[in-house]
Amino acid sequence: MQKLVYLDNAATTPLDKEVLDAMLPFMQQHFGNPSSSHSFGRKTKTAIENARRTIAQALNCLPSEIYFTSGGTEADNLAMHAAVRDLGCTQIITSPLEHSAVIKTAQIYAEKGLAKVSLVNLKEDGHIDLNHLEQLLANYEGRSFVSLMHGNNEIANLLPLAQVGEICERYHAVFHSDTVQTMGHYAFDLQQLKIHFLNAAAHKFHGPKGVGFIYINKKMKIQANITGGGQERGLRGGTENVYGIVGMAKAIEIAYRDLTEHAKHILSIKQYARDSLKKELPGVLFNGDSASDDSLYTVLNVTFPETGNFDMMLFLLDLEGVACSGGSACSSGATKGSHVLEAIGALQSGRASIRFSFSRFTTKEDIDYMISKVKELCNVAVSA
Repeated sequence: MQKLVYLDNAATTPLDKEVLDAMLPFMQQHFGNPSSSHSFGRKTKTAIENARRTIAQALNCLPSEIYFTSGGTEADNLAMHAAVRDLGCTQIITSPLEHSAVIKTAQIYAEKGLAKVSLVNLKEDGHIDLNHLEQLLANYEGRSFVSLMHGNNEIANLLPLAQVGEICERYHAVFHSDTVQTMGHYAFDLQQLKIHFLNAAAHKFHGPKGVGFIYINKKMKIQANITGGGQERGLRGGTENVYGIVGMAKAIEIAYRDLTEHAKHILSIKQYARDSLKKELPGVLFNGDSASDDSLYTVLNVTFPETGNFDMMLFLLDLEGVACSGGSACSSGATKGSHVLEAIGALQSGRASIRFSFSRFTTKEDIDYMISKVKELCNVAVSA
């Protein structure tokens, strides 16, 4: 039987068994509608509020500042719509490296003439030019909305959240960060960070798909994106995804219970993959900060040597049982290469770039298998 190796954890992660065990009672016995006043409803309503408290405790914020969503994309949209519609922001500052949920929503506001969109400059290594960010804020008379992701899902660059928060506060800007890739991997103290919106998706840290949350600072007074039954304190109508919320809270609990241990293991896997690729494939390159021990430790972005036509590399690796990606899963239908690699000038003709991403379930044996298959494909390309 062919070995299967999963190295696409930045796209989604496998569900933890502890998470599934926590969810099952709410998929079977505890099925009441949380809005119902009888005991069945009270049971599920209590589970939702307990989950909210678990997440708030992990992030050091108020439970009332946590709102449940369908995932990161909805949360990104909610923050951007609220900034322009409710908070008086007429300039959106973002970067070419952001998730499409941010970039496309910003473009819509620009096309409608509702907000000016300014892209902050990038340094050669793909990091945000913080001096240029401050210039964009200082030179604009109106209120700005800044949306910059914490950990890049393709090149692993990390944003200095505290520093950006300080800059935004100086100019009374609203600051949002997409933390989908870093939630459950890094500690957040929202009593200390100067941030207004922050979001997550459960399936990125071994929780279920279709559920996420957004932190909204209590000072932000915004309107609902989805109107209806008044759920989520009137901000998001619709019956709650009870078992998804319960599973997400359990995933957060596990992630922060064992944060140091998980981080140490995953970083060791990334280092092993990086060093093995350098040894076995001379000429291999690593994009952005992904090869650094100080970058997002779950992601390694690799450009292979120019030894042949690698247009089919992902397909061929998949045939060999190795799952990886060329970039964001949310852009997998795009006909062009990664917009992130294009933005930092890392797209190279004739050289394939692949993102390998790891989790606490990834083993060195998985990496050894991947390396062996990559070497075989490179040899085939050379001989061809």
